[in-house]
Amino acid sequence: MIRPKVYALDGVTPVVHPLAYVHPSAVLVGDVFVGPRVYVGPCACLRADFGRIVIEEGANIQDTCVLHAFPDRDLVVEIDGHIGHGAMLHGCIIRRNALVGINAVINDRAVVGEAAIVAASAFVKAEFEVPPRTLAAGIPARVVRALSDAELAWKIEATRGYQWLAERCLESMQETDALESADAARRAQRMPTREGVVPLAEMKRNASERKD
Repeated sequence: MIRPKVYALDGVTPVVHPLAYVHPSAVLVGDVFVGPRVYVGPCACLRADFGRIVIEEGANIQDTCVLHAFPDRDLVVEIDGHIGHGAMLHGCIIRRNALVGINAVINDRAVVGEAAIVAASAFVKAEFEVPPRTLAAGIPARVVRALSDAELAWKIEATRGYQWLAERCLESMQETDALESADAARRAQRMPTREGVVPLAEMKRNASERKD
């Protein structure tokens, strides 16, 4: 198995569990801990030069996310945390099973509670606390409502999809040269069907149709 390339700072080297997948283009600097079954996507940046960054078991940090810690406390993404594409986390805590949507910003000393969801492009201001099992949205973010059981189940299944992706990448991802053309018989690659892995809006629409 090829170990991820990382950057030591002042003699402190990032720690990556052998069951975690870190894309080669991701940048890990300094006092970073990446736990088992974690997925760190392309071009993510985890820069622990001021303070420690901890990514706990089963969490995912998707493409182009930026994580940076303050000197006085750790930045932590707890077990099964789910950080969407392009999100920015700065000196904050993401509790167990919480989801941060695409391009959201979580600012200094904010806390996203257990099983909470922060909507795409939301801005969670410094020291704001998103209560457990609630949805926060807007700029600045405010608590909109409690989450339904169906939404929580959707989030759990989405995170399982990334845990499976980490395994898949460890098994088969390899750098190679691009093809000049593809075989005419080549089919579009699709993720194997997994119950619940659909856009949230589609899940809600399907649930509404079943009620009707």
